[in-house]
Amino acid sequence: MKIYLVSIAAGTLIGFLYGLLGVRSPAPPLVALAGLLGILIGEQLVPVGRRLLRREPLTAAWLAEECVPKVTGVPPAPPGETPPPSPNP
Repeated sequence: MKIYLVSIAAGTLIGFLYGLLGVRSPAPPLVALAGLLGILIGEQLVPVGRRLLRREPLTAAWLAEECVPKVTGVPPAPPGETPPPSPNP
């Protein structure tokens, strides 16, 4: 039940911001996608912040393993495996 209340609260906040910015809901696709990308990036600020507070280094390998898959939706390749080549039309 808590997740639904948080979702409604977040949606209300975003709706309020849309109202302030004069964006009609449903937002134009590009605006909506930019907002979703911002949400995904914002979610990754929490683990980055925690790592910085613990004074642990931010390495490219850590970012690629922890943050990139969550933003792109593509899971990292298991250790020892090479990722499949991307199809080029």
